[in-house]
Amino acid sequence: MTRVDPIDSADARDGRRHRAIVIGAGLGGLAAAMRLGAKGYRVTVIDKLDVPGGRGSALWQEGHRFDLGPTIVTVPQLYRALWSACGRNFDDDVTLKALDPFYEIRWPDGTRFVAQQDTDKLRAEVAKLSPSDLAGFDRFLNDSAKRYWFGFEDLGRRSMHQLWELIKVLPTFARLRADRSVYAHAASRVKNEKLRMALSFHPLFIGGDPLHVTSMYILVAYLEKEFGVHYAMGGLAGMARAMGNVIEDQGGSLLMETQVDEIVVRDGAVTGVRLGSGIEMGADIVVSNADSGHTYNTLLRNHKKRRWTPKKLARTRYSMSLFVWYFGTKGTAHQWPDVGHHTILNGPRYTGLLRDIFIKGKLCDDMSLYVHRPSVTDPSVAPEGDDTFYVLSPVPHLGHDNGVDWADEEPRYKAKMLAMLEEQLLPGLGDKISTEVVFTPETFRDRYLSPLGAGFSIEPRILQSAWFRPHNISEEVDGLYLVGAGTHPGAGVPGVISTAEVLSTLIPDAEVVE
Repeated sequence: MTRVDPIDSADARDGRRHRAIVIGAGLGGLAAAMRLGAKGYRVTVIDKLDVPGGRGSALWQEGHRFDLGPTIVTVPQLYRALWSACGRNFDDDVTLKALDPFYEIRWPDGTRFVAQQDTDKLRAEVAKLSPSDLAGFDRFLNDSAKRYWFGFEDLGRRSMHQLWELIKVLPTFARLRADRSVYAHAASRVKNEKLRMALSFHPLFIGGDPLHVTSMYILVAYLEKEFGVHYAMGGLAGMARAMGNVIEDQGGSLLMETQVDEIVVRDGAVTGVRLGSGIEMGADIVVSNADSGHTYNTLLRNHKKRRWTPKKLARTRYSMSLFVWYFGTKGTAHQWPDVGHHTILNGPRYTGLLRDIFIKGKLCDDMSLYVHRPSVTDPSVAPEGDDTFYVLSPVPHLGHDNGVDWADEEPRYKAKMLAMLEEQLLPGLGDKISTEVVFTPETFRDRYLSPLGAGFSIEPRILQSAWFRPHNISEEVDGLYLVGAGTHPGAGVPGVISTAEVLSTLIPDAEVVE
């Protein structure tokens, strides 16, 4: 990606297109920059990392590509619409490969549940666990469809910064029992505890506690079944590079390895940003893809806030954090043939473990794991004959009173993770590992500037969603906008991409300034 020279405010308005600065080259920031470029803005994206993608970036080590964050693409029409808005064809730039089955869930007693798109095959999986729950499962899928069309296609595609927009939909929220949690809704439809887990764990992919996140998020079940689950060849990092190419083709630039220290405000409106070097860059509008807590507490630290004060943000409930172990294995491409692209390994507890992670902030000896083996789909992630894995365990964020010293805990926790993997999924793994990287909650705090080291920004509880979530258009400063997981609709890659679509409805087309 190219580097650009700073431009002062006068130059930004002297015979040039209106300028926009996007803070953060995560997927939300890149999508926002593409949308703004399509509207005629000259866009500069600034990010502290050396590659675009944010949490969706990658590391390369000893021939292995480690995709650091999101691993799947759902609702592919969102991306095609984004590219189309820029006059481009998504499928010319990114190759999607459908994954079916989507993933396999395993329990310690050997029980398995294979999530897949075909309804008859999926119902057969339900019947293996609990034949008496088939009717309830059918009802759950119907419930999921209703919430998708309301929660995603309606609320998720428009701004919710006006209170009236919330008031208008309160009757629908009540009718759809948005006050009920995802787990409670699953429990109201099926009796089998394993099936309840299989139908309710999805909020963990967006940082939410299934015991407390609003049941609107059961929409994920419909979203997966209706549109499929896909893998972007080259990973999300490859998609991020493709997004960066579109931005540059529009005349925009990506300024990498550069950190924004402050959003500059004069007379109540943004005039640009100040970099860590002290250099000031001017802009007509600023879009922050940084975590909303970091945006308001740090980047706007010298500006008095009316709503998103430090006190209010201190009361905000953030998502859990993550312990992620990335590793490559030597000569295992044909080993473990029953282990596919995605596997979820359950520990002995489900609801108890969730309470320990989200409420008590307690790091436990037992764990549940998400295992990503992209090399079965995309050989480019590893040297020939080898494998690339990432294994993720939800853990408490750094804000709990009984905090963990991760420098001390990391080797112990990794050893427990290895023991579970060898026992339940990958026998002999320890002797095959050739290279590795570990991310702890402290990595999320330092690499992504995420408050409390949270993995997914603000938790999507009902009173932290829609109007209650930080708005896409800031009420604190004129000319400031927010995108990404910490704003509306946020939560999950489709939500993050949708924040840029909402943004495009709030910002007028640019005009050439003479």
